[in-house]
Amino acid sequence: MGRERGSAMILLTLMLCFQSSFAATFMVGDASGWGFDVNNWPKGKTFKAGDVLEFTYNRANHDVAVVDKEAYESCKIPQEAPVFETGDDLIPLKKGDNYFVCGFPGHCEGGMKIAITAT
Repeated sequence: MGRERGSAMILLTLMLCFQSSFAATFMVGDASGWGFDVNNWPKGKTFKAGDVLEFTYNRANHDVAVVDKEAYESCKIPQEAPVFETGDDLIPLKKGDNYFVCGFPGHCEGGMKIAITAT
């Protein structure tokens, strides 16, 4: 019995170690989802490279464009920017700065954008 208990403890320890290394998933905007005035949503949260952002929204009214800092600040989306349009998009974070905006006219300017730094 002692050997079985030791094996169980080792397995539990390994499971806890591996669980802590898995990426976290964050729902952008929490229960409200991806919408206007979401730009303050990241404040107070810690993000790591590989964490996943889940963008939920009405796809008839919004989308999610992955952009660089210049496009984030100007709200002008380059043609080559990846644009997600499913209404339930899962986007992994890369290490460093990550920028997301809504590409519908006036939405980015209205605060529908977020900047996240992942460590």
